[in-house]
Amino acid sequence: MPLLSKPLWKHVFGLAIAGGLVFAVAGCGEPMASTQANDAPVTKSSDTKSGDTEKTAKTETASTSKKTTPLLTHNRYELKMDSSPFNKLTEAEAYVILHKGTEPPGDGGYTLTKDPGTYICKRCNTPLYHAKDKFISHCGWPSFDDEIEGAVKRQRDADGRRIEIVCANCDGHLGHVFHGERLTPKNERHCVNSISMKFIPEGKEMPKPIKASDVKKAEKATESKAAKKETAAE
Repeated sequence: MPLLSKPLWKHVFGLAIAGGLVFAVAGCGEPMASTQANDAPVTKSSDTKSGDTEKTAKTETASTSKKTTPLLTHNRYELKMDSSPFNKLTEAEAYVILHKGTEPPGDGGYTLTKDPGTYICKRCNTPLYHAKDKFISHCGWPSFDDEIEGAVKRQRDADGRRIEIVCANCDGHLGHVFHGERLTPKNERHCVNSISMKFIPEGKEMPKPIKASDVKKAEKATESKAAKKETAAE
């Protein structure tokens, strides 16, 4: 009895392993779909074959991008930055300034900076804060208990609880303002993202602010030129 020369459970176990290997190789969703697509009968010309290959490549690329692409993509930032006459922003800067993000807390950036000078808006160069109004709050972000008059605008945050602060000129997101903490005699703390500002040391020439009114004029002029070209083309 050759079949029973080994215990019966060993035969069953071996068959189970063999079946599992076959399923592992042929049972994955995406490879199976790809194999079926390639095995389908082809009755069109070679151009159609190349088109089918192209579609398959696009499908695989789209599937991969869904897994790896962040919610706010580089292209979205690039479109906004390229269409704006304000200072060009990096992806990280755009995330905070344009999309109201928050950089991680820590002692980096301008959090612990004590040098005399002026902090200006990263997007439009508008002076926002004097270094004399900066203090160390140990909150993880640069803190000021006063702003340059008329430079900062307050508005209710999307969460309905906090007060957001933005540049009064370009509406770039700065951070939030808090009252009643008694950290300074002024009893006010502007919690500002370092990435929203640029520090200009005392004695160094500051860049000219880019006024929002000038930006709007330039945008209108560009739109007018484009409209004239379309009319002439018709």
